[in-house]
Amino acid sequence: MRAFIRHPVTIPISLRTADSGGQSELSQDVGLGGLALEWPEALEPGASVHIHIDIVRPPFSTRGRVAWNRPMGDRFLLGIRFLDQDDAYRARMVEQVCHIEHYRREIFREQGRELSEDEAAREWMEIYARDFPGT
Repeated sequence: MRAFIRHPVTIPISLRTADSGGQSELSQDVGLGGLALEWPEALEPGASVHIHIDIVRPPFSTRGRVAWNRPMGDRFLLGIRFLDQDDAYRARMVEQVCHIEHYRREIFREQGRELSEDEAAREWMEIYARDFPGT
C-alpha cells in the first residue's frame, strides 16, 4: 500500500498556523499518516497547523504537525502528520470524495458531460476504486 495517496491538485486545502491567517494551497499527496502540500515558506518540523478542506460537507477540519519540509523552487513542500488516527482515516474518506469531484470536473472538461455527484461516484467507483490504496 502506498504511504501517500496522490491528491488532485485541482482541490484546494487551507492550512493555518499559529503565526499566519488562513491560506489556500493545493495539496500534493494525502495518506493515512498525513499529507504533503506546497507552502510559500518553510515551517519548522513540530509546528502545529490546522487543516481545512471545504469541498466536502460537512467540511473536513483537523490539526496536524509539520513532519518535514523540502525546498521546491521558491516554495516549500511540507509534510503534515495527522495527530489522531481517526482523523487520518477520515482524511482518506475525504480524499475519495476529492478524487470523485476531480473526476466529475475532468469528464465535463474533456467530454462536455455533466455528471451529478452520485453519477460521478458510481463511474469513479467502477473505474478506479479497486486501485485506490487501502481498498
